[in-house]
Amino acid sequence: MTTRTNWEELYVLSEHWKSDLLFYKDDLRFLHHLIDKYFIWITKAENLIMVKEIKADLLNLGQSCNDLLEKVGKHIIQIGYLIETPKRQDTRVFALEHQHLEQEITDFVKRFRKNRKEVFTITEYIMDSEAFYSIMEPQQP
Repeated sequence: MTTRTNWEELYVLSEHWKSDLLFYKDDLRFLHHLIDKYFIWITKAENLIMVKEIKADLLNLGQSCNDLLEKVGKHIIQIGYLIETPKRQDTRVFALEHQHLEQEITDFVKRFRKNRKEVFTITEYIMDSEAFYSIMEPQQP
C-alpha cells in the first residue's frame, strides 16, 4: 500500500467522522426538543434541578460537537494537501494529530451515548413522577 493510499483512506475516514458528527449534532437538537417539550410541565424542584443539569450537559456536548466538526474540517483540508504534496516533512506530526483527533471523537461518542441514555431515563422518570398522563390525556365527556 502506498503512502498516497494511506492518506486517501484517512481522508475517507475523516469524511465519515464529519458525517457522524453531523448526525450527533442533529440528535442533540432532538434531545433538546424532547426536554423542552416537558420542561414547562415540571412542578417538582428536584425534577427541575435534574433537567437543568441535563440541559447544561447537552449544551456542553453541543459545543464539543461543533468544536470537533471544525477540527475535522481543518483535518480534511490538511489531508488534501498531503495527498497533493506527499513529500511534505510534517507527516509524522500530522499522523499524531490524527490519532489525537480520533481519541477526541471516541471520547465524545462515549459522553454522547451516556448523556443520551440519561436524557431518556430522566424524561421517563419525570413523566411518571409529574403525572403528565393526566395532563395530556384527553378528557372523557
